[in-house]
Amino acid sequence: MRRAVVKEWYGGTCEAVEQFIIHFNRIIDENVDPQKAAEIFSMKPKAVIVPHAGWVYSGFTANFSYRIAANTKPKRVVVIGPSHKFPIKGISTTLEDVYETPCGFLPIDREFSKELIEKFGVSNLEEVHQEHSTEVQMPFIYHYFGEIPVVELIYGDYDPLMLKNIIEYAINDNSLVVISSDLSHYYDIKTANALDYNCLEAVENLDVSYLQNCEACGKIGITGMILAAKEMNLTPFIVDYRTSADVSGDSSNVVGYMSAIFV
Repeated sequence: MRRAVVKEWYGGTCEAVEQFIIHFNRIIDENVDPQKAAEIFSMKPKAVIVPHAGWVYSGFTANFSYRIAANTKPKRVVVIGPSHKFPIKGISTTLEDVYETPCGFLPIDREFSKELIEKFGVSNLEEVHQEHSTEVQMPFIYHYFGEIPVVELIYGDYDPLMLKNIIEYAINDNSLVVISSDLSHYYDIKTANALDYNCLEAVENLDVSYLQNCEACGKIGITGMILAAKEMNLTPFIVDYRTSADVSGDSSNVVGYMSAIFV
């Protein structure tokens, strides 16, 4: 079993997870024009980009994409995030049987994970799978999709072109792909907004040249996603952008968060 290691980041209990999501959706319902909401929430994304900080800070932004993605019926969810604890070369998948969340267990699609190992040379380095960038996505996935199979991919130094191939393969097999990334870290808000603008422009225009001045921790994942979206003729939509200052009130030392969908 892949045990959760940062439960406190999303409340720790099933009740806390559910209350977070109720709160996030109430904000959407009270602030998004109903006609626009009907249009947004009828979309059927093949992939999303979501942040991975504690839910207090980035949960609203992530939830926006998951609520839209709930309109789809994927075979599995493939969650791709950068390694923060372990400096690895390449990309790894877990072959554990289930993934723990506060509200229940998600079955891990071991057969699809083995396919990725065989077809793309993905590694199986179980020690790197104590990773918050992917873990904080799992309670959202359980809430919106129930006991759907999941695949967890953790990368370090990895070629975005190789990741593009994995993303395309997953989408073509009716997977929802989740790319996990925060944006700039610990700048004042003016600097953060300027840096993050490059990340947003890269996604919105499917143009990786903008990423030269983007300081996202999951930039490899974002790059792979943009390359795959271009090849697969997917259309990107930025559905939310904010910083930690929106919650903390501290604009001197912020982290940026983006939520995007690809349809």
